[in-house]
Amino acid sequence: MKRTVQQGFTLIELMIVVAIIGILAAVALPAYQDYTKKAKMSEVILAASACRTTITEVYQSAASSASLPTGSNGWGCESTAATTKYVASVTTTSVGQLVATAQGFNDSTNIDTKSITLTPYSDTAGANAMSSGNFGSPVAVWKCGPSATSGINIKYLPGSCRG
Repeated sequence: MKRTVQQGFTLIELMIVVAIIGILAAVALPAYQDYTKKAKMSEVILAASACRTTITEVYQSAASSASLPTGSNGWGCESTAATTKYVASVTTTSVGQLVATAQGFNDSTNIDTKSITLTPYSDTAGANAMSSGNFGSPVAVWKCGPSATSGINIKYLPGSCRG
């Protein structure tokens, strides 16, 4: 009987393993970076959600259109200064539309200084935006998405905030 001694891996086998690991890393790293940006964006949406509750309560409890705010940032829940590491500001329009601006992502072309918008609607289909004529009625649905003028790239938004 002849005895063979295990000698280890050949050079070509090691090179193939290193190449496979390199390819996997090249694909996984950008996907992971996008995932972490989406996770950070949830903080921006959460900051706007506190204001969303206030606006919903004001619409539902308003006795007349005169008791609704008439100008921008009049709902009492806004923050024009940086509120967290990733939220530069949360502002509102006179009809309760929220605009949350992002900061601190180190991605000035896609996220930093760009905004998301949360808009209240009076119907579940999201066809009729809330207005001063909707006093005393509940907000049926909120729609979230990138702002029209300086919106965040949709690929960085969580699934719940894509329109």
